[in-house]
Amino acid sequence: MLVSVRRVAQQNAGAKTPGVDYVLAKTPEARGQLVDALRTGHKSRALPVRRIYIPKANGKQRPLGIPTLKDRAVQAVVKNALEPEWEARFEATSYGFRPGRSTHDAIEKIFHLTHSGNSKLWIVDADIKGCFDNIDHEPLLTTLGTFPAKREIQAWLKAGYMEEEVLHANDSGTPQGGVISPLLANIALHGLDEALGIQRLMRRDGYSRVVGNRAWVRYADDFVVFCETKRDAERVIEILQKWLANRGLSLAQDKTRIVHMDEGFDFLGFNVRRYRAWRTSRAKLVTLISPSRKSVMRVRSKLKAIWSAAKHQPLRETILQLNSIVRGWANYFRGSCCARAFSGLDHWMYCKAMRFAIVRHRNKSKQWIIAHYFDEYGGYRWVFRDRKTNTVLRKYSQTKVVRHVLVQGCSSPDDATLAAYWERRRKKHPSELSIKHQRLASMQAWKCPVCREALENGELLCIYHVKSLASGGNDTASPTMLMHLFCHQQAHHNRRSEAICGSQHA
Repeated sequence: MLVSVRRVAQQNAGAKTPGVDYVLAKTPEARGQLVDALRTGHKSRALPVRRIYIPKANGKQRPLGIPTLKDRAVQAVVKNALEPEWEARFEATSYGFRPGRSTHDAIEKIFHLTHSGNSKLWIVDADIKGCFDNIDHEPLLTTLGTFPAKREIQAWLKAGYMEEEVLHANDSGTPQGGVISPLLANIALHGLDEALGIQRLMRRDGYSRVVGNRAWVRYADDFVVFCETKRDAERVIEILQKWLANRGLSLAQDKTRIVHMDEGFDFLGFNVRRYRAWRTSRAKLVTLISPSRKSVMRVRSKLKAIWSAAKHQPLRETILQLNSIVRGWANYFRGSCCARAFSGLDHWMYCKAMRFAIVRHRNKSKQWIIAHYFDEYGGYRWVFRDRKTNTVLRKYSQTKVVRHVLVQGCSSPDDATLAAYWERRRKKHPSELSIKHQRLASMQAWKCPVCREALENGELLCIYHVKSLASGGNDTASPTMLMHLFCHQQAHHNRRSEAICGSQHA
């Protein structure tokens, strides 16, 4: 219960978003009262969720259901009990909303299934229509079997939602925004191997070998099925329609199609396509996975909006906003064939920076603008720079291309026998930390010195000065450690307590 309250009230991005009761827990006292409420009355009636809408990439709106803070905390407790059981059952090629798995694992698995010499070249690029909103409750509850908190899950599913102060019934679906909703969606969509007649044999290295003429990869409600012939792909669509109908779901006709590997398809922001490579491949064919055109145009629109607002704010703030988008986008796509996309975006950013400087100094020559805004930095030429604050605009090409290592078969982080494997995987995983923070993390064996848990577990990180700044320490010479945010707060609290006790003893 303590872990669940900490997650929903402090760690999650929606910790400051209330439900229909508009109750939040922003102070330690309020979080303690929430824990006491869970201990005494966690089986009380579930309240309806608060319906809000967020924009989607295609211009439409996605409905979200925000449960109350207490319901979210109870859902987190139930999820912590239910998830390990199902992690031991889920198929190896299901990657969405699962611990230890990511979109990059799904993309790497697709590469393994489509590399040169593979015969499964016909792709069913499928998408489920309104997956979270249309899941049938009865099959889902039947699948849960005799799970002790089955009654609580049923209450959350049937609680309904409030929109414009009007209560609406909820006969199907699991609301997006709930803590347990992604896990319930994965449970509802479990069983694709059996539906498609796929058998898996475990190899000695821990990975599974597919027996049959089909294969599939799923991330949440988006999935692709690999077939050997177009006729078999059409048969797969019929099988999927019947299989989904038993769960109250259906395929989105406008997003489901059959394509050949030579035509290519987009998945999770990447473009997967087979090309002819007469000189670089012995088989004369090669599969390339690169950032899709939609992803490039989407990040351009975000960067363009920041450049448009740059004249109304300090240059340093503009560069920092641009760097956050550049770093995040580059880190996401750095495991693919991204050199051409990175180079094109760098040139586009150079043109935007030059245009910004020319508009800002209309009476200056181009030579003056180049001398005051562009410099050679870090081995790169034509780097945009704010000389007053020494803030440098990051280039996409600065991000090193790092190949992602596919997660091993059905391995689960909850399996105690695989603790060493997951520890090695966390250390080898490409980190998004700065170089300074990576050095500190390496010196600490990538563990927090307070809780002894993995540093990169989704929590915010902070620098802790062994000798505090108030007592004469500094950012450069004082020894420092990297800690989780709440461990950092705990260390400072202990330091203050020791100082108070020392002064009283003296």
